[in-house]
Amino acid sequence: MDPAQAPIPVGADVFFILLGAILVFAMHGGFAFLEAGTVRHKNQVNALVKILVDFAVSTVVYFFIGYSIAYGVDFIHSAGVITGAVEREGVNFAKSGYDLVKFFFLLTFAAAVPAIISGGIAERMKFWPQVFASAVIVALIYPTFEGMTWAGKYGFQDWLKASFGFPLHDFAGSVVVHGMGGWLGLAAVILVGQRRGRYDARGKPAGIPPSNIPYLALGSWMLCVGWFGFNVMSAQTLAGVNGLVAMNSLMAMAGGIITALIAGKNDPGFVHNGALAGLVAVCAGSDVFHPIGALVTGGVAGVIFVVVFQLCHNRWKIDDVLGVWPLHGLCGLWGGIACGVFGVEAMGGLGGVGFMAQLIGSLAGATFAMIAGLILYGALKAFVGIRMDEEDEFTGADLAIHKIGANPEADIRGR
Repeated sequence: MDPAQAPIPVGADVFFILLGAILVFAMHGGFAFLEAGTVRHKNQVNALVKILVDFAVSTVVYFFIGYSIAYGVDFIHSAGVITGAVEREGVNFAKSGYDLVKFFFLLTFAAAVPAIISGGIAERMKFWPQVFASAVIVALIYPTFEGMTWAGKYGFQDWLKASFGFPLHDFAGSVVVHGMGGWLGLAAVILVGQRRGRYDARGKPAGIPPSNIPYLALGSWMLCVGWFGFNVMSAQTLAGVNGLVAMNSLMAMAGGIITALIAGKNDPGFVHNGALAGLVAVCAGSDVFHPIGALVTGGVAGVIFVVVFQLCHNRWKIDDVLGVWPLHGLCGLWGGIACGVFGVEAMGGLGGVGFMAQLIGSLAGATFAMIAGLILYGALKAFVGIRMDEEDEFTGADLAIHKIGANPEADIRGR
């Protein structure tokens, strides 16, 4: 037998997807430092704690509830059964614990949703209501749309295919992950309200500069590196991996950086987020685009982020601190739609996608997330409150919630 045609051992797939899970897990550090560098110094500790706690809570609720909703799989069996070492009638787990590392990989996607939202509501959201919201999102809201799209459940993909000839193609989550996080985040940002002092008495924006540009840049770099695990390893097996995904991710990232540099007039915040905008947008079609199509998709996303971020803060008075709606919500939506443009064979893509299916499917995802976000955060606002009180917000979340600042030794010396 030709060695190239030899079957790949299950253990190799376990190792492959485990590496992907580790890379995407590392991206959560990127979310943390991106937020820590963007918020004011008095809220840096809170940014770091939120991302880590959200990941832990997401792990527990996705294990017990969310994964079952999305894929109909639970792990309430013996260790022998869930690792595939022991067979049980009606229960099928792959050998070598492949399904366990697959859970880890998909968990890192699920936990990215509250990590995305965290940046929009930074500096004024109460801690425990946010943790509760994250639990509900990862246990119920996200897995429902995940199951609709990636597991073919609840008739959503069947309806799209019957109506438009194709299902929604979202290879690595432009819509399922980023769009979900961005549109849920928009609902949260609107309901929690503007930071105190963000606008003056005449409604004009008051400058609140980032606290640490190197932290912001570090967060962007960590996310960019991890994204190649996010996209390439969405194949989930060695047999399915394709270098086209890596090339398209690279080209979209470059396109986002260049256009954000130009549209943002050399602003470092726009440049570093432009890379992320391009990567968000390419997720859906990274396996079907021609690299030139990926470059254009990423370039358009960079402009979308810069223009809409400025409109949000300067004209629409939407105080989305990290710009999670333009970055993840709109660029994710654009990525889903772009897959139906640049993924077709006439545009040099591999085909197997349709414009109307991508348009309607992507809009459905955005609508689902927005409605769910308004219900969830609206209920929390009505029954327990979601906004820090004025004194705590002035003091900063670090001291008000965690009782320690980002540089405690320096704080002691300054007394």
